[in-house]
Amino acid sequence: MAIADLVLTSPDIPNGGRIDDRFAGEVGAETPRMVVIGVPTDAIELAIICHDPDAPMPHGFTHWTLYGLPAIDGEVIEDVGRPGLNDDDSFGYVGPFPPYGHGTHHYFFWVYALSRQVVGEPSRDEFLRDYADAVVEQARIVATYSR
Repeated sequence: MAIADLVLTSPDIPNGGRIDDRFAGEVGAETPRMVVIGVPTDAIELAIICHDPDAPMPHGFTHWTLYGLPAIDGEVIEDVGRPGLNDDDSFGYVGPFPPYGHGTHHYFFWVYALSRQVVGEPSRDEFLRDYADAVVEQARIVATYSR
């Protein structure tokens, strides 16, 4: 299967567009819906990560880690997965909340198709370090937000 076969979309987050305020941190932080298609047949599990590399921190800011998702096409059901640690020292989705006047931030929503299961609830950095060799395919959408 070619890398381009795995596709991540969202009915809530426009690829290349601005994230709606209802998904932002100061307005309620609804978790956006994600849809995955083209899952490779050799994938065992899917993982979702949302990261803001523009955040004024050494490694950016991770807004969401979600592990243990079934390796199937369709809408990601958050309750089926297992939330991992975000950079707000909590579990689950944290909406965009860049500093006022800091400009436009880019939010990368990644899906990873994995050849083995993720154990526990690793941070983004731990996941990338420990599971890089298990990534069969990956796809992303990128959206923006500013205050």
